[in-house]
Amino acid sequence: MSTAILTGPPVPGSPLEGELRALGFGVRVVTEPSQTPSVLASVPAGERVALVDSRFVGHAHSLRLGLTDPRFPAAAVPGAVTVRPEARPALAHALDTAVRGAAPAGRGAPLAPAAHPLRQPMPAEGGAPGTEVLPQTDTGGGPLPDRLAGLLDADGTAVHRPDLGSLVAAVPASPQERNEARQSVEAVDEEAVRLRSAVKARDGFFTTHFISPYSRYIARWCARRGLTPNQVTTASLLTALIAAACAATGTRSGYVAAGALLLASFVLDCTDGQLARYSLQYSTLGAWLDATFDRAKEYAYYAGLALGAARGGDDVWALALGAMVLQTCRHVIDFSFNEANHDAAANTSPTAALSGKLDSVGWTVWLRRMIVLPIGERWAMIAVLTACTTPRVTFVVLLIGCGLAACYTTAGRLLRSVTRRATRTDRAAQALADLADSGPLARLFARALRPLGRALPRIAVPLLALLGAAAVTASAAFTSYGSAWPVIGAAVYALFSALAVARPLKGALDWLVPPFLRAAEYGTILLLAARSDTHGALPAAFGLVAAVAYHHYDTVYRIRGGTGAPPRWLTQAIAGHEGRTLLVALLAAVLGGSGFATALTVLAVLVALVVLFESIRFWVSAGAPAVHDEGEPA
Repeated sequence: MSTAILTGPPVPGSPLEGELRALGFGVRVVTEPSQTPSVLASVPAGERVALVDSRFVGHAHSLRLGLTDPRFPAAAVPGAVTVRPEARPALAHALDTAVRGAAPAGRGAPLAPAAHPLRQPMPAEGGAPGTEVLPQTDTGGGPLPDRLAGLLDADGTAVHRPDLGSLVAAVPASPQERNEARQSVEAVDEEAVRLRSAVKARDGFFTTHFISPYSRYIARWCARRGLTPNQVTTASLLTALIAAACAATGTRSGYVAAGALLLASFVLDCTDGQLARYSLQYSTLGAWLDATFDRAKEYAYYAGLALGAARGGDDVWALALGAMVLQTCRHVIDFSFNEANHDAAANTSPTAALSGKLDSVGWTVWLRRMIVLPIGERWAMIAVLTACTTPRVTFVVLLIGCGLAACYTTAGRLLRSVTRRATRTDRAAQALADLADSGPLARLFARALRPLGRALPRIAVPLLALLGAAAVTASAAFTSYGSAWPVIGAAVYALFSALAVARPLKGALDWLVPPFLRAAEYGTILLLAARSDTHGALPAAFGLVAAVAYHHYDTVYRIRGGTGAPPRWLTQAIAGHEGRTLLVALLAAVLGGSGFATALTVLAVLVALVVLFESIRFWVSAGAPAVHDEGEPA
């Protein structure tokens, strides 16, 4: 439950109180400003509280945007301010300051109020007969909620002020201005604005032009029936799993149904985010479900295609696993680059400036978004190819398309990294270290080799990770299966990867370290399973990589949610990237044949159980602030 405190007696005929109740607020009215602190103190400490000027005129969606968004500790629109429980002490202090008319200690005079274009000086009390007289709620310096928002900002509590666009939010100070404000409200189609704002501001060509024009109406339909974004996300997952099951039949009708259901799943995938924006139902759990279910849907569909191909006598498990490895590595590149430059100082480069200029030319924007093969274009391509061709053709085209997209995006990021002069922060270095996913063996080596690591030039850090990755993958690819060479290559990889993370990853190209490590681990598992020539080895390897990739995505979204990486015990329990790589190489050398496939299956199940248990436990019980991920371009 939330509570809204109306400052001043309600204006006759104003719908404000009803609008606040419709938004889920219990309403209390305070006619004298001096009474406000005691009323605020009487509201239970665990509730959101809002202070709204009784003269407020505006759209209900303006109030919704300003007062109900769960992502921010404090937020405000003209005439209204709200805080979540964690910011209640700051609001109480600001209110005490405002009511007493005293400035915060050491900060000088009270701040000026936010500007309101529709406000004019208050008419003298007791106007002409028949004239609407608005209640006086100012104690000087503007409406109380606006002064509180300024004081919160001044005391270090960031106040979110949503971009209202054409929506109206004002505190008129005269009957004439009130009439003008009401006319402004009536002149704007509030529902049309709300529907437009439900669509992601930056999206791919296919999503923007072929999905969003109607999925926003599905989102509104869901909102009016009380459905939540998480329910729609779950429906999208179930639809994709049914699509995968249809693909697994290996029949043409099954492939056609699979393609159609995959597109339907994507429509629902767009709808859940639009529903969250339409109704402001953001949550930490929802962001995690949306992100991880996207990967689960896509990779389950790959497995369904591989099973369907096997029914027709074509073994494409290596292609399916290759597609999963490539797509996951693409995402790791995105994540690492973004985290490395999230709060970098002097974050500019000629390449970034050129990119900005290209964005000013309309057609180049869509072309560049399509080149990276974002999820909309990718799923549409997979759906059409599934319905019209074979799984082998689908995977080959997918690998070529994703490979070209990876080259394009990585080249651009390399150019930006070498041309900018930026200082990376400790936070960025820690995020990259967490994304590296180093286990006990790498940590032990890193401590022992720290003096050597610090003496190496910066450029050596990503090169060491690359050389280690090359050593293990080359030994798995070019030496005889069952030999000791992959084990030696994995040991070299563990040593070199430990050297790469022996000091903080603050170099211009250090964001390449996590992608190199992901490619080494996933690629080694793929190569050894493919070269074992054992029935069941590649499906087992697919399951193992899927379980490990889930762990890596989970790490990313914990970092993005501000909660930090998974606990150290989890990384130790699943051995880290170097430990898993060395273990798989040992299993291939010692067991071979069907024993290797069985061992991979057992390892996949164990890793999946551990990471899923910890991940679900964390996200269900996490007290992290609500977030909403706008999605990766790829």
